[in-house]
Amino acid sequence: MLAARQILHENFEKSPWLRRRPNERNVFYQLMVRAGDPFDRILGKLAEHGVEAVDLNLACDAPEIRACLAGSALFNNLDALSQVAEQCRRHWSGILTAKIRLGDETPEWQKKFAERVRVLEDSGIDALIVHTRFFREKFKRRARHEFIPWIAANARVPIIANGDIAGPEDVAAMADNLRPARAIMIGRHAIVRPWLFAAWDTTVQIDHTAVWHRMCDYIEEDFPPEVAFRRIQMFTKYFAANYAFGHPLRTTVSNARSIAGIRERATSFFAAKPRVVTRPLVAGV
Repeated sequence: MLAARQILHENFEKSPWLRRRPNERNVFYQLMVRAGDPFDRILGKLAEHGVEAVDLNLACDAPEIRACLAGSALFNNLDALSQVAEQCRRHWSGILTAKIRLGDETPEWQKKFAERVRVLEDSGIDALIVHTRFFREKFKRRARHEFIPWIAANARVPIIANGDIAGPEDVAAMADNLRPARAIMIGRHAIVRPWLFAAWDTTVQIDHTAVWHRMCDYIEEDFPPEVAFRRIQMFTKYFAANYAFGHPLRTTVSNARSIAGIRERATSFFAAKPRVVTRPLVAGV
């Protein structure tokens, strides 16, 4: 999620937030937007640099995002939402999507949800990504995919289902609920298992240690040391879910004081050949 206004001050060739490798294609740039942002300049700069698709994050309920009147706060403000969606569509001719949640858990949540979907559709949005949890649930409880058929039946644009989808086995298990969606989105599980898509319909031999080190190499390549340090810790928190007893990896890496220290501690953990689980659990992570 990119702070939309900050894009105006970033260099696309140097910024770790914006640049991409030559083999990366059709990248969606997800924006934290709010009413009053200079969308003509922001979206114009993205277009100048060959960006193909933009996603508006209207789902994040983090306090710092709400304080900016963005994310879930923008979704709840019907007038501001209408203004932002209309201006984004006016100034962006490429693919435009929005990521949303179910809203606040109230007796009338479906009415409010439908009103906001209609506003987004009327603006000309191309598709909606629906994480089927309420705002305050964060990543707790289960995603409520039983609402996908109702949402898809009442929407004029394609619906993309998101939440608690870890791989093809989940798609098969939830087929009746997911079938009305036109696509699925996988979030945290793609961090836990970066090979997930390569192994979607085939068997792939994974060297977990090599994957962890390669990811750290990429992070160090992209970010300055102080930022890379925190990013590697964040990635490791998720990656540890691959192990039956991954807590020691999370703990030892979180207590490290340098990237070299992180690598040394993680290498010691991997050398013990910890047991890998078939299905990582990431609820609440």
